[in-house]
Amino acid sequence: MTDLNAIISTFSNEEQQKFIAYLEKKNKRNDTKNIQLFKLLTKDDYTSKELCLKLYKSNKKDAYHALRKRLYQSLIDFIANSTIEEENSVDMQIIKYIVAARTFLLHSKPKVAYSILDKAETLAQEHYLFTILNEIYHTKIQYAYAYTSVNIDDIIKKFKANQKNHYLEDELNIVYAKIRQTLNNITYRGEIIDFQTILNQTLQEHNISISESMSFKSLYQLMTIVSISAFVTNDYLKIESFLIDTYKAIKEHKTKDKQLFYHIQVVYMIANTLFRNKKFNDSTHYLELMHQLMLSSRKKYYNTFKLKYNLLLALNYNYSNQQEKAIVLLETFKIPKHADTESLLDIYLSLVMFYIQKSEFKKAQHIFSKFYHTDHYYTEKAGKEWVIKKNLIEIILHIELKNIDLVESRLLSFRRQYYNYLKQIKQERVIMYLSFVESYYKNPEHINSSDFINKVDSSFEWIEAEREDIFVMSFYAWLKSKMEQNDLYITTLDLIKKAQIVN
Repeated sequence: MTDLNAIISTFSNEEQQKFIAYLEKKNKRNDTKNIQLFKLLTKDDYTSKELCLKLYKSNKKDAYHALRKRLYQSLIDFIANSTIEEENSVDMQIIKYIVAARTFLLHSKPKVAYSILDKAETLAQEHYLFTILNEIYHTKIQYAYAYTSVNIDDIIKKFKANQKNHYLEDELNIVYAKIRQTLNNITYRGEIIDFQTILNQTLQEHNISISESMSFKSLYQLMTIVSISAFVTNDYLKIESFLIDTYKAIKEHKTKDKQLFYHIQVVYMIANTLFRNKKFNDSTHYLELMHQLMLSSRKKYYNTFKLKYNLLLALNYNYSNQQEKAIVLLETFKIPKHADTESLLDIYLSLVMFYIQKSEFKKAQHIFSKFYHTDHYYTEKAGKEWVIKKNLIEIILHIELKNIDLVESRLLSFRRQYYNYLKQIKQERVIMYLSFVESYYKNPEHINSSDFINKVDSSFEWIEAEREDIFVMSFYAWLKSKMEQNDLYITTLDLIKKAQIVN
């Protein structure tokens, strides 16, 4: 069955009203139930059976499924028409110029035709439309014999330069697709891959240089490739300056309004990188810019990005000693469904973490109870790293709640499922960390002894505080708070502050 909820969740309030007006205009009969079904889907999370009863007062499955199919087709038509109207207005205008110019050329009016082609060329260059530019230059070269005022050598030179730009953009698109596929294999399938080597080989194979200047979309893809490298290596410091410097070039592009979706993505990437580098004020600055962009063009992409934006804003609040503000914000977004499932899961897990840091374990447990699917399901939706975090948080939560039997079973399950994987990806420190967690759970009175503390200090391979992952620090803070018998949230903030001083 088509997931109408997922499609409708991407609509803003204004788009919902436009779609209803579109259906009203399209409907030829007064008894059509498509508007009624649409409104029901926007308001509540009804089951199919409940929707069927509300619409037909009886269980008319065939009629209900036929109605869903018709609504689905109407949604697709509406989205396609809206996109053509809003996104391709420049493209269509240029194509009209080319068609008109070719008509004048066929009627032996080259001066008029080339004047129109010049306008088309200027517009296409401004919007980095390499494919359309190719058509313009092709036409200019083809009919150069008929208009002696043009310099054919100059046109050929432009044509070849455009071909190079077009080729580079296509090659980068191929590299982007390959790297994203590699990331999916690592994140969602748990494959063991030497990512850095694959990245370098792929860039070299396609002759792509990190310094190439392209369209807004291509620069976004380039930044994404670099960000993926940081995600895999957990080293966000090395990419920070590249992202910011690249954005300075991007924001001057005349395509920034046309390519709003990519603009928002880029600003989010920078904000996320700054957060991971514990630069919360700078991250919040870029989030403000992201929010402004989300509100532009009549909030066209607001729904698409609202979960990502609010999650990252809440994380910045939490680690800036504004935990209550973070919790209030995320509690607002505890919604049952959204097209961005991964961000929704991150919101729930972040709330669990916040409540544990606040020592409100019952509230944490209440939210955690919403994770009733299997680990395989969550691996497909959010990735293996997310699932490992979820399992570690669950073990800590059961220790705090003194659920002794559950701690034992979760530890055993974690060992069975993830120890070999963690060894393969060279994350033995997670295994070491869990061994200390288990030691505390079994002998809590020994945790603040000098022997235990020294053993912890000597067992981990510590990296520089400014490079250490902020979520890894949060897990360690829990153990440290037990060793020092201090408040967990205060211990967490102290560790973060030390890293910020180094930064």
